[in-house]
Amino acid sequence: MNTESPILCIGEALIDAVDRAGEVSEHVGGSLLNVANGIAAQGAPSALATWIGKDARGERIAANLAEHGVAVVPGSDAAAYTSVADAKVDAEGHATYTFDLLWDIPSLDGIDYCHIHTGSLGAMLEPGAAKVRAAMARQAERATVSFDPNARPSIMGAGEEAREAMEAMVALSDVVKVSDEDLEWIYGESIDLEETMKAWIGLGASLVIVTCGGEGALVRLANGEGGTIAPMKVEVGDTVGAGDSFMGGLLAGLYEAGLIGSAEAKERLAAATLADVAPALELAATTSGITVSHTGAYAPTRAETDAILHG
Repeated sequence: MNTESPILCIGEALIDAVDRAGEVSEHVGGSLLNVANGIAAQGAPSALATWIGKDARGERIAANLAEHGVAVVPGSDAAAYTSVADAKVDAEGHATYTFDLLWDIPSLDGIDYCHIHTGSLGAMLEPGAAKVRAAMARQAERATVSFDPNARPSIMGAGEEAREAMEAMVALSDVVKVSDEDLEWIYGESIDLEETMKAWIGLGASLVIVTCGGEGALVRLANGEGGTIAPMKVEVGDTVGAGDSFMGGLLAGLYEAGLIGSAEAKERLAAATLADVAPALELAATTSGITVSHTGAYAPTRAETDAILHG
């Protein structure tokens, strides 16, 4: 395991229980678990603050994180039980989800970390969400923060109700990655992606990326530069965990480039050019592309991405 101060992901780790015609299978999941695994798989130091139980499902999650080399913040196993997402899959392959969730966060006092990343359920589901936002605010004063809304409308409700909280978290963040679908949920289908990216830069973010599925992504920097990120061309297995994989690759790349992880990195990112962030963006697109070529969430290793990026 990498012994440097880690990138700390704060958010859900849970069990996905998938029911296909009465046959139920359980899989380790959770957006922030996927991101933490993705960072570690790329060789960057990674830790997760989450909320699981001291039960068989929690032990399975802990084993998964250990296998990927992710450190778990002490106290993350203090939940009464481990959260479950039940997915019922119909004959056409569409899934309907119901959730049994508990969310809080362990104390971060005395925990060594260089960067905070959060989003999804952990940033919006109380009582833990208030503590997550407080941790973001403290970190924003000393180093770097990243945020991925990764909306779950069935739990979070209507986008307009979440908009103020989402924008407050953007204002605390140096790096924001959001999908076009999430922006439509937050602002409505008539959303202008480019104008929204500029607005979020105006709120205080230094790097904003909007992912657009198979069409790639848009990027905007605080210095006014913008551009596009081409998707990696692959045969798609499924898109499970693709956004999380993109985020993991992006953070690993920015960390390696010295653009997150310290007060000095915060200043460098605020002044960064497209050329400065290009390697991290390329790594993000590559990790995401490898993930969608598999079925289920998959964390590509550094050897896999190097083979594609450097032959």
